[in-house]
Amino acid sequence: MNFQQLRSIREAARRNFNLTEVANALHTSQPGVSRQIRELEEEMGVEIFERYGKRLTGLTPPGEEMIKVIDRLLREAENLRRVASEFTGAESGRLAIATTHTQARYALPAVVAEFRRAFPQVMLALQQASPAHIVELLRSGETDIGFASEALAQQEDFAVFEAYRWNHVVLVPKGHALTRAAQPTLEQIAEYPIITYDEGFTGRQRIDDAFAAHGLAPEIVLTAMDSDVIKTYVGLGMGIGVIAAHAFDAAKETGFTAIDGGELFGHNTALVAVRRGSYLRGYALSFIHSLAPKVSSEEILKKVIGA
Repeated sequence: MNFQQLRSIREAARRNFNLTEVANALHTSQPGVSRQIRELEEEMGVEIFERYGKRLTGLTPPGEEMIKVIDRLLREAENLRRVASEFTGAESGRLAIATTHTQARYALPAVVAEFRRAFPQVMLALQQASPAHIVELLRSGETDIGFASEALAQQEDFAVFEAYRWNHVVLVPKGHALTRAAQPTLEQIAEYPIITYDEGFTGRQRIDDAFAAHGLAPEIVLTAMDSDVIKTYVGLGMGIGVIAAHAFDAAKETGFTAIDGGELFGHNTALVAVRRGSYLRGYALSFIHSLAPKVSSEEILKKVIGA
């Protein structure tokens, strides 16, 4: 048994049993991947994968159990490397953060700047993705920390911490009719074409749920992942926008008015997540604490590794 065999099996399960994708991910050949899998099956005396001809189609019952152990073994191997790195280069390394565009653009700059001052030898890699993809990146080990408002809280294999709470605003051009109401209702807002986030992004579900609870079906004319894109099309007169409040700067974006949507759409929570069982290097722990300052380092460690 060797780590390359274990990696081949884990990647096959992760990549929907597509050996071409597995080979690309592991920088090897497809026959090499097939050989690694078959050799471990022969050593273990069981078939790990179901097959249709030469094609892998799923996991066998023994494979379902073995993949859990394989994942733990590979995660602990990575933890061993991190432990060694902590003592050989405590203040240098690489930290990968998977987050949405809105968080990367508006919530993270101050945290990143502070982190760089404290750990100038650590390279930060910001990976912008949808919340669902952030879950995949975190679970696969391709990223160290996930930061988003959706999807993270439902994952039992993640340790999740609250960073901050935020609301939506309704963004309209200066002088728009909605600005004449002390507090526009959802019925009034639904009278206008709406531009907002793609499904799964930046609290979109709360927006949909709020309208649905009032029996409203607003005309959503355009969706985007990026708050700046939404603002651009609101500025072109295509409709009114519903965006995250922290994505709007009244001092700089003087052509718009932002109407508070907290009472209309409810509150959202930005979450920080790490895979349970991960070994956190000192600088990773510091970054998490910067995002979730109300949580102590001891609490973080206890939740992540049971320390």
